[in-house]
Amino acid sequence: MALPFARSLRVCLWGAKRLGVASTEAQRGISFKLEEKTAHSSLALFRGDTGVKYGLVGLEPTKVALNVERFREWAVVLADTAVTSGRHYWEVTVKRSQQFRIGVADVDMSRDSCVGVDDRSWVFTYAQRKWYTMLANEKAPIEGIGQPEKVGLLLEYEAQKLSLVDVSQVSVVHTLQADFRGPVVPAFALWDGELLTHSGLEVPQGL
Repeated sequence: MALPFARSLRVCLWGAKRLGVASTEAQRGISFKLEEKTAHSSLALFRGDTGVKYGLVGLEPTKVALNVERFREWAVVLADTAVTSGRHYWEVTVKRSQQFRIGVADVDMSRDSCVGVDDRSWVFTYAQRKWYTMLANEKAPIEGIGQPEKVGLLLEYEAQKLSLVDVSQVSVVHTLQADFRGPVVPAFALWDGELLTHSGLEVPQGL
């Protein structure tokens, strides 16, 4: 059964006019914030819910509102806006983090799982100073990109692709072939430091 979160999400139907949205606006990618209701108790949101930071101890579980949308076992948070079509680009600034995952996930993925562990999320992970793709708990190394300060993600829904982008070179480093079957949302996991998201961006020329 789909979670209530999945039903309440603002689903983005980009690429066509809707509710009076101008076509020039529709050319922009997904604009999102992080959804506090999904954030594990070890995570705190900041900068208007566009950033997330990890706390070793985290919030007292009794001080966190209980709901079925919150991740219970892993330090994961999802965005508040889902994608069902189109090409979308966003960037992530990495601050003092040496272990994190960024990508997309089904809106109703299990809250007892972690992104990259199941087959309904597609992520790029950074750990031990190296990049990997991760799907269904299987990791594969990525070459050609070093320790990040800012990286980009390009989601191509109809093409079933998610790409890691080198922001400094404006080039695709690696592409994951996905299997989207319904709405997906930007997804983040981290175990130290901070991640700051930048959305509502146009897809850079050449990508």
